[in-house]
Amino acid sequence: MLRNLFPILEWFPNYKKTYLIGDISAGITVGIMLVPQGMAYAMIAGLPPVFGLYASLIPQLVYAIMGTSRQLAVGPVAMDSLLVASGLSALSLSGMDEYISMAIFLTLFMGSIQFFLGLLRMGFLVNLLSKPVISGFTSAAAIIIGLSQLKHLLGTSIKMSNQVHILLKNTLNTIEDTNLITLTIGILAMIIMKKIKSVNRKIPGALIVVVLGVFSVYIFDLNEFGVKVIGVVPKGLPGFSLPTIDFSRINELSSIAITLALISFMESISVAKAVEENHTEYEIDSNQELLALGGANIIGAFFQSYPITGGFSRTAVNDQAGAKTGIASIVSAAIVGLTLLFLTPLFYFLPNSVLAAIIMVAVFGLIDVRYPIRLFKNGKDEFLLLVITFVITLIVGLKEGMLLGILLSLLLLVYRSSKPHFAILGRIKETNYFKNIDRFRNDVEISNSILIIRFDAQLYFGNKDYFKNELYKQIRKKEETIKAVILNAEAINYIDSSAIHTLKTIIKDLQGQNIRFLIAGAIGPTRDIMYNSGLVDLMGKSNFFVVTSEAFENLTNKTEKNLLQEKVSLQVKNLM
Repeated sequence: MLRNLFPILEWFPNYKKTYLIGDISAGITVGIMLVPQGMAYAMIAGLPPVFGLYASLIPQLVYAIMGTSRQLAVGPVAMDSLLVASGLSALSLSGMDEYISMAIFLTLFMGSIQFFLGLLRMGFLVNLLSKPVISGFTSAAAIIIGLSQLKHLLGTSIKMSNQVHILLKNTLNTIEDTNLITLTIGILAMIIMKKIKSVNRKIPGALIVVVLGVFSVYIFDLNEFGVKVIGVVPKGLPGFSLPTIDFSRINELSSIAITLALISFMESISVAKAVEENHTEYEIDSNQELLALGGANIIGAFFQSYPITGGFSRTAVNDQAGAKTGIASIVSAAIVGLTLLFLTPLFYFLPNSVLAAIIMVAVFGLIDVRYPIRLFKNGKDEFLLLVITFVITLIVGLKEGMLLGILLSLLLLVYRSSKPHFAILGRIKETNYFKNIDRFRNDVEISNSILIIRFDAQLYFGNKDYFKNELYKQIRKKEETIKAVILNAEAINYIDSSAIHTLKTIIKDLQGQNIRFLIAGAIGPTRDIMYNSGLVDLMGKSNFFVVTSEAFENLTNKTEKNLLQEKVSLQVKNLM
């Protein structure tokens, strides 16, 4: 039990000395990345920069102990930071102290939701988030995050909004107040980071521009020319404290906590599984990942952390730098801890525009253009789903965009299952293969007296009428000659009570017209349902076959089933 809850007990006893160099190297690299990134992402969340360092400390240690991925780098990320800002900015808060308290309690709240879902083995919930929804939401959120940093890049006071049209309007209203020195620093920082990234991704470009920015402001006294700097960053490790807010405000946080819990899990599990493909020594357990993320957020909240999850860029760097185990995360946390203890005074002269540049370079890489283009060519319905999610997220809001995207995904799933593929089969000439006549029109033999159909989905209340209508449509085409119908049931993995009732009605109707109804290829669970519902008794055992060719031979050549065919075609659980 303990090994399941704390995977570190599984891998640490077998730790190899050869892993140490890679883990230390990766840990130092990611730790150096985390310092400027964490401070930048805290700004997105509307928090003082030091809270990004707090969020990069304890949660990493907890995940190293509880997580199943050995390369995932957890900490503050841009998407969750924006969700925190958009959720809390909608509340009536008295000032920064209350804002900070709400952000920390939100961490405890969302972590508790994740941990509870993990206990209930609800890791499958991530499947509710389809790739078109994720792509549309991520691209829209990246644009909003990038534009939200314009106030720091331009050095102006732009009123924040998570609706892009309002944000652009507010930006244009203050464009005349732009500080050209601040803008120049930000643009140069972005250029330098892009150049460094094109040369070698392992070089910490963010740290380099932070150092250059600090020195530039300090040497040339740029803060005297209106360049806004971070100022005093509190020194020392975060203390232990109980997250508390007014009980009446918990309900206000519920929707954003649930949204954050699911989105952060989605981000983390997708990144973890992407990296897992390069490693065969472990497997990702989605339920344990919920527990690990939940635990990291819960314990982190007691040490002033705001919501965290697995970050894509840091995880990629962690993997490329040679991380083999969670020791790398422990080293990264140590780097952040040392920074908090000794280095925070060095960030006093760090320009806000440099942190804005770090954020912009990071998030604009999340905008995916290729995937929508592929969808437009190959899947118009999913492309429309992506576009709607993208537009709603941009114009209405983050939560609304994600929730509507999920709802539309489910509606699309229901629509597809209500009208699944319905194929008319014919025998390929000189073979016993029965294939779709639309695909093999010149190679199939079509019988005028036998209708062979295949229904490629479960039969349930949502598609039973579609099945019935399509069947009778094909029967009417052979109305004068049809003698039998063969249902290839290989793709039918479930039949509910409504569909059973419809099948019985169809069979009785066809029997009244002297049309025989046969079923071929029904799988075990489907046969169990047919037995238990009385469908087998209504049809007669002689009308069930293992494969379509045997049913066809029975009709055309009066070939009877042998004992083995009889047993396999009618085998049900606990019967034989």
